Amino acid sequence: MARLPARIAHGCAWITGASSGIGAALAVELARRGWTVAATARNREALERLAGGDPAIHAMPADVSDRVSMQAAAARIRDALGPIGLVIANAGIYIPVDARRPDAAAYRATFDVNLMGVVHAIEAVTPDMVSRRQGHIHIVSSATGFGGMPTSSAYGASKAALINMASCLKIELDRCGVGVSISTPGFVETPAQTDNAFPKPAMITPEIAARRIADAVERGGFETTFPRRFTWALKALYALPKPLHLPLVRGQTGWGSADKEPPKPTKS
Repeated sequence: MARLPARIAHGCAWITGASSGIGAALAVELARRGWTVAATARNREALERLAGGDPAIHAMPADVSDRVSMQAAAARIRDALGPIGLVIANAGIYIPVDARRPDAAAYRATFDVNLMGVVHAIEAVTPDMVSRRQGHIHIVSSATGFGGMPTSSAYGASKAALINMASCLKIELDRCGVGVSISTPGFVETPAQTDNAFPKPAMITPEIAARRIADAVERGGFETTFPRRFTWALKALYALPKPLHLPLVRGQTGWGSADKEPPKPTKS
């Protein structure tokens, strides 16, 4: 498996979901390392505040769920900043779903951002990267994609799809000189975590997550997972046969008691 690291010489960095959390921290971290950064999200005001703190960060508002909006954003970035050498597809939302009362709208909204938002980003950059035989695509997934978690049937499905997608892209794009990598973080202190109705061990800050991702794209390997004391244990848990790991997850997350109501998600 080829290592194809992201290099500043290949062009600017484009980060989606950059108005807060990991995305905002990544914009600051990459700018600190010398990258010119295009920061994308729907929240123009938050992007402008972020860009106001560093001349290397440029606000490029767009809606990741809208293909036309993302194509237009990529064109604006190339016009203003030159070629896109690194895209970090980070935008994501978490909408908890109560499995007793499924909500198709929650699934649709989740997939539109978490899955199609990544598709729109990579569609906007890949042909140019392939033609130049340089560039790097990084997808921010989640350790939730390793296996089932309560209230996460929409979110987890979208993140599992990203893990599979990244593997497929890596197989095909290595031969084109385009790097593909993925991160599978555990719990990170972001607004979405307020809607997780279960314990969140080994929580880390967005700044720590940003450093891990920035290090990973510069190394050029395929997967980075962190914090390893949590995510490696989770990988080992999900490697067990399902008759073993499903009851363990149910118990550890508070869904193990049959005689009481499970914690209720804050949204559905």
